[in-house]
Amino acid sequence: MDPVTAPAPPPELTDEDASQLRLLSIFHYVVAAITGLFSLIPVLHLVMGLAMVTGKLPVDTGTSGAQAVDPRLFGWFFVAFAGVFIACGLALAGFMVHAGRCLRRRRRYTLCLVVAAISCMMMPFGTVLGVFTLIVLMRPSVKAAFA
Repeated sequence: MDPVTAPAPPPELTDEDASQLRLLSIFHYVVAAITGLFSLIPVLHLVMGLAMVTGKLPVDTGTSGAQAVDPRLFGWFFVAFAGVFIACGLALAGFMVHAGRCLRRRRRYTLCLVVAAISCMMMPFGTVLGVFTLIVLMRPSVKAAFA
């Protein structure tokens, strides 16, 4: 008969891991603020597009006759693209704030992992933060702390 072996206990979270999670949480807040700020840059395009749509900004199409394009259509493109860019940037900043809060509380491991991977696309600060977050989250002791 084989003796029944008890499963190995999960590794303990070290003080170094806890301090790194705390620092990553703070840096998530900082990078989220920078992301939110930079996502508001297209507000200028949004205002210009709204001015074109309402007719407050006179636009010369340069063509005459039946082939002329309505300037309001061009304004709607400005509004749509700026609105999507602003909404996506602010949503990402919100997710980064939430991930920072979850890192501090050691909750929602998968969400923190996904946000870290997505933040790798934002050069240079998001890339550094995402890579370091992924490295710390892959440690067995940190993974066990989230369970």
